[in-house]
Amino acid sequence: MKKVAITGTWRTTNKQMEEDVKKVVENIINSGNSIVAGGALGVDFIATNEALRLNPGAGQITIFLPATLEIYSKHYFKRAEEGVITKEQAELLITQLKTIKTANAKSIIENPINNIVDQTAYYERIKDIVNYSDEVIAFQLNDSKGTQYTIDIAEQKGIPVKVFKYTIS
Repeated sequence: MKKVAITGTWRTTNKQMEEDVKKVVENIINSGNSIVAGGALGVDFIATNEALRLNPGAGQITIFLPATLEIYSKHYFKRAEEGVITKEQAELLITQLKTIKTANAKSIIENPINNIVDQTAYYERIKDIVNYSDEVIAFQLNDSKGTQYTIDIAEQKGIPVKVFKYTIS
């Protein structure tokens, strides 16, 4: 089974990007392969939702978290209090992650070392995702830096990368 990392923006998506993510994930799952994602909003959330729809047992999903699920959950609810995301977004994401953990505990890879979810923890998670994956498919919005970092790490390691580029003003 090939492990395909799905990466992209967490902030904003558009209908075309969402359709492309779903189509790519459907092809991956239906081919007997698996997705690897970072458990974030946006592209990660869309990809994971589609993979769960097609494989409710979560056997073709691996999610790398930058901390434990408990710490990550608190971080997302704090971000909602700060107005960075909505409370509904935090609830949807944490519910999705808990659903996966219940369906297949091995599908959630927690990082017990990080007590704080910050940029360093996110970049460590990206490296973990790339190191675990056989291929990377990136959905890059407006040349986003985090997605570009993932692309660069994969290319440095000789991992095949496919990039879908989008512009939203």
